[in-house]
Amino acid sequence: MNDLFSGVRHFRQNVFHTQQELFSELAKSQSPQTLFITCSDSRIDPNLITHTDPGDLFVIRNAGNLIPAFGVQTGGEEATIEFALQALGVRHIVICGHSCCGAMKGLINPGALGEMPSVASWLRHAEATRRLVKAKYPEATGDELLRVMTEENVLTQIENLQTHPAVAVAMAKDSLSIHAWIYDIATGGVNSYDVAEGVFKPLGENVRPAAGNTPRRVFDIRGGDSLFVA
Repeated sequence: MNDLFSGVRHFRQNVFHTQQELFSELAKSQSPQTLFITCSDSRIDPNLITHTDPGDLFVIRNAGNLIPAFGVQTGGEEATIEFALQALGVRHIVICGHSCCGAMKGLINPGALGEMPSVASWLRHAEATRRLVKAKYPEATGDELLRVMTEENVLTQIENLQTHPAVAVAMAKDSLSIHAWIYDIATGGVNSYDVAEGVFKPLGENVRPAAGNTPRRVFDIRGGDSLFVA
C-alpha cells in the first residue's frame, strides 16, 4: 500500500496541477466517444495502450472481457452499456482481448478452476467460444489454441453485445461502430478484426470495423461477409 500512497501524493503534487484545466472541465461533465471493454488483467491499461486522457474512454473491465447476452444476467455490464449509449452517446465500442489471458486459459482447461466456482460460473458466458473453437480448430494446441480462443472470444462477445437493445438501436441509426481488438502484452502491438477479410490485422492497415457504420446492414463477423437487412 505504501506504493499506492506515494503514487497518490505524486499525482496530487506533480500531475494534477499541470492538467488542472482538464480536470476542472471533467468535474463539470464527461463526453467520451468510446466504450472500451477489456479484461481485468493488471497488465492491461486502456488509456496507456490508446494514449488517451482521462475523460476519453468509458470503461468496462472484467475477467475475460465478457459481455453476457441481454437478459441473461442483469448487472454492471448491461447497465454500463445502456448508460454509455443512451446517456453519453458514445459512437464506438471496442472489445479488447489480450495475449496470455488467464480467463481464456481457464476456458481451455476448466478443470483448473476447481477451487474457483465463481470464475467457472462467469466463464459460462464464453461457452459458445469454447465449443466453436473445439469444432473449428480441433488440431490446435498450446499457444496456438490460446490465440484462437482469445480471438474467437472477442467475436463471440461482439455477438452478445449486439443483443442489447441500446446497441441495436444505435446500430440501426448508423451511429455506432464496434471494433474487435487483441492486445499483445509482449510487443505492445494491437490487432484489429477486419470484417472484409475475416482476419485480425495490425491496427492501422485500413481495417474496417467489426460492425457498424453501414446503414441497414449487419455483419456476419466470423465469415467476413456483410449481409443486407430487409
